[in-house]
Amino acid sequence: MNLRTGDRPHSGTTTSGGRCGGPGGGLAAVPVGDNADMEFTDGRRRDIVVLGSTGSIGTQAADIIRRNPGRFRVAGLAAGGGNVALLARQAVEFGTEVVAVASEARAGELRRALLAEAARAEPAAQPPKILAGPDAIAEVAAWPCDVVLNGVTGAVGLAATLAAIDAGRVLALANKESLIMGGPLVAGRAAPGQIVPVDSEHSALAQCLRGGRAEEVRRLVVTASGGPFLHRSRADLEDVTPEQALAHPTWNMGPVITVNSATLVNKGLELIEAHLLFGIGFDAIEVVVHRQSVVHSMVEFADGSTIAQASPPDMRIPIALALAWPDRVPGAASPVDWSTAQTWTFEPLDESAFPAVTLAREAGVSGGTAPAVFNAANEVCVDAFLAGRLRFPGITDTVARVISEHDGAGQAVVTLEDVLAADGWARRRARELTGADGRG
Repeated sequence: MNLRTGDRPHSGTTTSGGRCGGPGGGLAAVPVGDNADMEFTDGRRRDIVVLGSTGSIGTQAADIIRRNPGRFRVAGLAAGGGNVALLARQAVEFGTEVVAVASEARAGELRRALLAEAARAEPAAQPPKILAGPDAIAEVAAWPCDVVLNGVTGAVGLAATLAAIDAGRVLALANKESLIMGGPLVAGRAAPGQIVPVDSEHSALAQCLRGGRAEEVRRLVVTASGGPFLHRSRADLEDVTPEQALAHPTWNMGPVITVNSATLVNKGLELIEAHLLFGIGFDAIEVVVHRQSVVHSMVEFADGSTIAQASPPDMRIPIALALAWPDRVPGAASPVDWSTAQTWTFEPLDESAFPAVTLAREAGVSGGTAPAVFNAANEVCVDAFLAGRLRFPGITDTVARVISEHDGAGQAVVTLEDVLAADGWARRRARELTGADGRG
């Protein structure tokens, strides 16, 4: 599962008869534009399945694909069902073979929307195959293609992650929760290089690790913006409102991810993810605060050198790289403007005010299903906070209590059922702790 210098993605059956994985060689950076004539160095397009296509990651992936028709073709799309109209427009625009919606109740609406969009297309388009229901997204994840981009939010992405891995697809992973939950289960089923990270931090680490051999790596440094409450004490956080927590200083993300950034739970999840992706021990992974969100992570090497990856806070860069890995997509987004004066700052994380990273590190070291419990309890607590039933510091306090009551740490994760059982228990316990008076 390690992404190290020279790794190529895992091979798998594709509709075009080729193999999953990118050709060698890099691509020069060019301004943002339409690369309609650009093709892979092996002369063929890469077929993509996008899961969570109507969300933030999915729509930015669509922008990359739209501007690079010579490099990418959309084979399938999937979404939860919250924006059926957009899903139908995407399916007809890209001429997908299949489209899936997780909500079976929205299947009829999707069918009507697809027929309407297909009739309006010039020339008239053939509507794709429709899949609906709780297993639909996982079914599309195994669809014949080169790369599956898993941009689904939350724990529901685990089944899709496993389906894509088992089908031999390259997995461009934006759904960190499925890796956190599955842990050794996912790692044991993925071939080396089969998972390519989409998170900006892990994409940065993967790029920096190209600069040296595995034995030369001293530590990984994951950067954090610090969220909207940087430099506040724990006491200052008692009266934080959902509106304040959703006001991220640099990134535009969904509500759960934004709250996770405010609590620093996202950095805890990323710490565990970095350990699983790159095989680096928890004691050699550090989190530092970098307010400007331009340096996305760093790798420190044994000789004292540090290699950092820097770019504006634009997710199209790591998305494009994951779709084309190990190649770069020219003009994915604009680069840093080196003609203007800038200041980049780095400072240690205040783990007394923001204990989420410490909690995640402990869960990761404990192993077993402890990371799954960490993730599940947090999702419930974030919902309770957004609903006004839990104070902001109560998110991590409640997660810590749920983890302390969990007895599955250190046990080997053998099956998906083990993971789902731990996930279900943690959610039930977190709901008990946040449900009654709601002031966790």
